Amino acid sequence: MKGDLKPAIRLPEWPWQVVHCLAGERGVRVWLVGGAVRDVLLGRPVHDWDFVVNRDALDLARAVADVLGGAYFPLDVERGTGRVILAAAGKPRQELDFAVLRAADLETDLCARDFTVNALALDETGTLLDPTGGRADLAARHVRATSAQAFQDDPVRLLRAVRLSAELGFEIEPQTAGWICRDAALLARPAAERVRDEFVRLLAVPAAACHLQQCDEFGLLPYVVPELERLKHVTQSPPHRFDVWRHTLLTVDALEGIVAAITSGESGQPALADAPPAAWGDLARTLAQFADDLATHLAVEVSGGRERALLLKLAALLHDVGKPETGAQGEDGRIHFYDHEPVGARLAAVRLQNLRFSHDEVERVRVMVGSHMRPTHLACADHVTRRAAYRFFRATGSAGVEIVLLSLADQLAIWGPNLQEERWTRQLEVAETLFSHYFERYAETVAPPPLVTGDDLMAALGLDAGPEIGRLLEAVREAQAAGEVRTREEALALARRL
Repeated sequence: MKGDLKPAIRLPEWPWQVVHCLAGERGVRVWLVGGAVRDVLLGRPVHDWDFVVNRDALDLARAVADVLGGAYFPLDVERGTGRVILAAAGKPRQELDFAVLRAADLETDLCARDFTVNALALDETGTLLDPTGGRADLAARHVRATSAQAFQDDPVRLLRAVRLSAELGFEIEPQTAGWICRDAALLARPAAERVRDEFVRLLAVPAAACHLQQCDEFGLLPYVVPELERLKHVTQSPPHRFDVWRHTLLTVDALEGIVAAITSGESGQPALADAPPAAWGDLARTLAQFADDLATHLAVEVSGGRERALLLKLAALLHDVGKPETGAQGEDGRIHFYDHEPVGARLAAVRLQNLRFSHDEVERVRVMVGSHMRPTHLACADHVTRRAAYRFFRATGSAGVEIVLLSLADQLAIWGPNLQEERWTRQLEVAETLFSHYFERYAETVAPPPLVTGDDLMAALGLDAGPEIGRLLEAVREAQAAGEVRTREEALALARRL
């Protein structure tokens, strides 16, 4: 075997000692393998632990779950693969996967894995087993496939190569890059759920726009989100400066910069977005008052461990997918994209359904894409009234918060270094007003408690049940949010007038 077999590498006592002791009691051998070993060697925190067992992996997994107070899930009974999930309050979630050797011996098992930096193992003595030269690639900061067959064995590894490169800050070495380009079309084969999971992990890495750009260069994106390919070379009139694809990358990048500037005070220039440096400082000064509220809001899980922040990035990536279908040149010679928002919302929803996102996730992204221009329209008025704020959140729900952020990113991507101070100031004022209503005056203007019920209206006005009651209740509630009615009597009086 290649690699340095000494000195022994010290493993964290937890959970290794528990796993090792339980394996010894059952007379089985267990090795720590893959990304956990890689992260130990790099000095990175380990949250996902992969163990290979020579036999009875599921029994060992169940025993570990019992001792550590975790939840046990069989992943693949036929192949002897199980998972233990540890989710202690206030601590990062930990996943411990157990699998039976998939070859005659450990070395053959490791050589069949995806990348050399993941084809590593540690035995019970802390001795490193490195048959493919993974430790040397760690030192060289290279992502290298274990063989020319690696991507054909499992095409999801095509996306994983980019994601691993992004997470570690490594380069994909040239031969592996060539194999990715060669095998890109194979990405159409795996189950949509597996492609989705790898893609969203990539999208969650900082500087996602750069990694998306690399996926595009490798020819991978058409097999994940084919709608993005149609954005290329779709010309836009000024103040736009680029085609829709380049604008989309800038929007994703600007969005990351905006969230960082507001929630953590980081006002550095993002990787691609080219707005004036002062714009990021303006963001922090105007909206940092909502930093904690925004951070909490974006961290809410929607489904499958995916948070609102991730869905917001997805919406930024898809926000203009309706433009290729709606582009037309007007009599003024300018290119217009009328109704690209609802068309894009429909296309985005279909794509996410095909990738097996949950109903709640699909609906949230659909709303964001379909309403991403609303804050810009509000900025055309002198000020955002209470009624306008109520109508905005009535149409968008809690996703309205993300839509405000997406709209700001869209504007920075459109204008770039040509950003007009007066226009930007107005956009920030609208954002501040909408955030103030949502985070500070929610029960007053976003979701005021009802002053009257349908029964009240039917009794007071002598009406029968029907759609008219719903319309009256909504009119009263909107007037209440606008500050025009404050009591039950005023609400009934308005209903009578209507």
